[in-house]
Amino acid sequence: MSAASVHSAIEPAETPLTPESWGKLGMWIFLAGDAVGFGTLLAGYGAMRATSADWPSPYEVLGINLTALMTFLLICSSVTMVKGLEWLGKGDRSKCKMFLFLTALGGAIASLFGTTFFLVTGFHGLHVTAGVIYLLAILRYVTNRPEPRASYNAVEIVGLYWHFVDLVWIMVFTFMYLI
Repeated sequence: MSAASVHSAIEPAETPLTPESWGKLGMWIFLAGDAVGFGTLLAGYGAMRATSADWPSPYEVLGINLTALMTFLLICSSVTMVKGLEWLGKGDRSKCKMFLFLTALGGAIASLFGTTFFLVTGFHGLHVTAGVIYLLAILRYVTNRPEPRASYNAVEIVGLYWHFVDLVWIMVFTFMYLI
């Protein structure tokens, strides 16, 4: 057995992860932890609601129409997030920036309403606010990159976070208003 074959046998295999995929993996791990946090809050809410004889109905206290409108706006912001990534993939930085800004704007509007709810929706509102800040940081990043497509991975990762925030809201809305 040659020294080269012994050396290659004990060297660790090269990782299939690229720098881009490490960022995505990190975001997925973060989102998994966040999902556990939201799940715990929703389970606590459900337990209190189930054991209380006089738990108020959220749609009577807060009104379902405004909540439904804010839910629609938040879902629309997921569409603008997808469009921003699509235009960046085509190399059109200005359209990407416009859609990222619209996503942040939709989140800011939804966040103002979301913070009127108690712990669960306040926690979600905090995530929306963090997402708006993250989106604006990525918007600046896209603006300052010489080649628009060089920002694709960063926009895709912020998109994972934003879609997660939207999905969580759909679950919160369903759990608090419809079940």
